[in-house]
Amino acid sequence: MSQEQLRPVRVGLLGIGTVGGGTFTVLKRNQEEIRRRAGRGIEITMVADLNTELAKKVVGDAAQVVADARAVIANPDIDVVVELIGGYGVAKALVLEAIAAGKHVVTANKALLAVHGTEIFAAAREKGVIVAFEAAVAGGIPIIKALREGLTANQVQWVAGIINGTTNFILSEMRDKGLDFDVVLKEAQRLGYAEADPTFDIEGVDAAHKATLLSAIAFGIPVQFDKAHVEGITKLSATDIKYAEQLGYRIKLLGIARRRDDVKTPAGIGGVELRTHPTLVPMKRLIANVEGAMNAVLVQGDAVGTTMYYGKGAGSEPTASAVVADLVDIARLLDAAPAARVPYLAFQPDSMSALPVLPLDQVVTSFYLRLRVADKAGVLAKLTGILADQGISIDAVIQREADEVSEGNQTDLIILTHETTEGGMNQAIAAMQALPTVLAPIVKLRKEELA
Repeated sequence: MSQEQLRPVRVGLLGIGTVGGGTFTVLKRNQEEIRRRAGRGIEITMVADLNTELAKKVVGDAAQVVADARAVIANPDIDVVVELIGGYGVAKALVLEAIAAGKHVVTANKALLAVHGTEIFAAAREKGVIVAFEAAVAGGIPIIKALREGLTANQVQWVAGIINGTTNFILSEMRDKGLDFDVVLKEAQRLGYAEADPTFDIEGVDAAHKATLLSAIAFGIPVQFDKAHVEGITKLSATDIKYAEQLGYRIKLLGIARRRDDVKTPAGIGGVELRTHPTLVPMKRLIANVEGAMNAVLVQGDAVGTTMYYGKGAGSEPTASAVVADLVDIARLLDAAPAARVPYLAFQPDSMSALPVLPLDQVVTSFYLRLRVADKAGVLAKLTGILADQGISIDAVIQREADEVSEGNQTDLIILTHETTEGGMNQAIAAMQALPTVLAPIVKLRKEELA
């Protein structure tokens, strides 16, 4: 059948906010290019938004506008439902209802998929429909497609990404201007880089949602957000950013997923680290130089080595680029048998792995420690002795001059360690903290070479 004979794919849009408006604009502007790529037209014919007046201003006469999202799902002429509402509640109900109605689904909702993805993918598989979610991770960067298709020959060893633009902007500003977190957050809110309620961003939850999805696709495991370690940047000090810089490192909020074949679990099959936290990264790494609100993801594969994906992780048209790419994929596969499609999480459903997510105590990484100590002889020897007792080797020790800190009889001691377990490091820190010469809570940050 020629392209002229194939009817257009008819799309129903749930939400015409920033991303929804961008999706409509990109589809309209590039409609001919998209048709040539997809082999058929793609048309938004129905839009649901509570603000119908705004929606009509965006789409004009090009699409029917309704206030009720369920009217879109109930329309038998709609082939694909694009969910851009966000959140866990009504979005989950609408996605499951769309699947039950036999509609393909495109979503940018990382929170929904990270928490309820297993249920949603199972429902879609039963109905033989596609759930596409490129826009859910890193905005316009095609990292889902790269992991799911481009790197399919590889055993992925680890994934590490700057996947939240708000926190990366804040960290860049803290480093450039030497300001503390609270001051920069207010500026980020004023400039529109941070939401009025930035909790999901600054506490690391948004990045952890995305890391959860990346881990599932990288290793063929179920989505398990509830087992991820989640740590944000709210407690990060400008002092540690300054010291890290002096040592040749930059601090980035990273989402990390790493396969571990060296660890024994009850199932005896190794495990996966799944964690989001501030991380020291060597300045010489490209990802350490990703600034502002930009995103970047590193993937280490056994055949290809290290690959990096960089670009805008949010915004109207960058995210719309990913939504439209998913629509093109669906248009190409609309009449294909479900078995001929790329699996939702890259691996065939009956071949998903039982690799467990490891508890934090079993995570292996290097550490940065900052200790405020009494400026006395023998203090360093006691501290290094405690680390040695735990089998922790030291990479570097830097002692600041006493006159560089507020009190002349105190000093900051910076210790960089080689790799060790989180559990072992926590035991060492507890022992060091108990010393009378350690005068303040010890600051612990993780360090990754990403080599």
